[in-house]
Amino acid sequence: MTDDLRLGVLGFGLRASLALTAHRPGGGSVVTAVADPDPAALGNAGSRLPAAALHTDHRRVLDDPDVDAVLILTPDHTHAELACESLRAGKPVLVEKPLDITVERCDDILRTAYETGTRLYIGHNMRHMPVVRLMRDLVLGGAVGEVKTVWVRHFVGYGGDWYFKDWHAERRNTTGLLLQKAAHDLDVVHWLAGGYAAEVQALGDLMVYGDNPDRRAPGEPKADDWYTKDGHWPPATQRALNPVIDVEDVSMLNMRLDNGVLAAYQQCHFAPDYWRNYTVIGDAGRLENLGDGPGGCVKVWNSRRSGYRPDADEVHEIPAVQDLGNHGGADPLLIDEFLRFARDGAPTDTSPVAARMAVAAGVRATESLRDGGTPRTVPPLAPELVAYFERGQTRD
Repeated sequence: MTDDLRLGVLGFGLRASLALTAHRPGGGSVVTAVADPDPAALGNAGSRLPAAALHTDHRRVLDDPDVDAVLILTPDHTHAELACESLRAGKPVLVEKPLDITVERCDDILRTAYETGTRLYIGHNMRHMPVVRLMRDLVLGGAVGEVKTVWVRHFVGYGGDWYFKDWHAERRNTTGLLLQKAAHDLDVVHWLAGGYAAEVQALGDLMVYGDNPDRRAPGEPKADDWYTKDGHWPPATQRALNPVIDVEDVSMLNMRLDNGVLAAYQQCHFAPDYWRNYTVIGDAGRLENLGDGPGGCVKVWNSRRSGYRPDADEVHEIPAVQDLGNHGGADPLLIDEFLRFARDGAPTDTSPVAARMAVAAGVRATESLRDGGTPRTVPPLAPELVAYFERGQTRD
């Protein structure tokens, strides 16, 4: 390897920003090759990364001796095939979350990493978000005692723009948004609670966007104004939606974790605001975030019983980071961790096992949602794979 880790990028679409974050010539990593079958995406890559080799075939990247590691930033349903090929090519790989859209394909990825010994990293960047790190530190510090229940409300204010105008709107590409969008939060719930979902039950519906008849024709590109920060409100004014919409725009999930913790998650894609609200209740207190970025805070109530006290017992400002970038500054930290891991096998806060368990919970919850809320059991991962990844992807 050179001083800069040479990166190949598969997919230069919605998460191209992660590739640009990783392009740091002279600073640890450089993107040397990009593959994308979409001419427009490849043209964008050429303008943003003029020194990179451009390909329509991903195999050209995997076979390139000037590529040391790979970022997979393609649509979710393609992750398993591309990840397994990258691992077999001996290229350490970062797979954007979710790991894939089925439990079986996730297990294929982990099994391939185990069999090849090639390093596997998953892009669960919320583990690096300042608000999540703050809540995690408070929980580990005993601020609420032993965690007993976690509640999450996810207001997806730009959901109509980001998830109902392209491939995200189709089950064949995502399984459903209770997997695709919630994989972040399910992973955080598991991290805060110290366990994985073992039983799930969910309800949901396509309440708003399914009735909107203003759809693009099949094959027609998205409109230039497909996303605007201030427009497209109320949700019924959305135009040029995806031709097929068969995923839910609102969902509610209940979980029992393998350590006994009870958790709940709610997601709405037609809310006017966009943020996540977490509540963690233990046997000696409660914490809650108000806002999830700079200017917000995490409040802790743990000294006594009372009515509502807005001042709380502890108020912790959410730290600001120098490079906010995407996801509240999490993306640069995610890339930093991946580079260390790809080079040296350094310990990571993200986990392939946790990524697989987030998908497994989301898949089974979606099955429950579409079956009238019938409870589902979340399948465990093979013990030898759990042991391998918990050892830091080493044989012994």
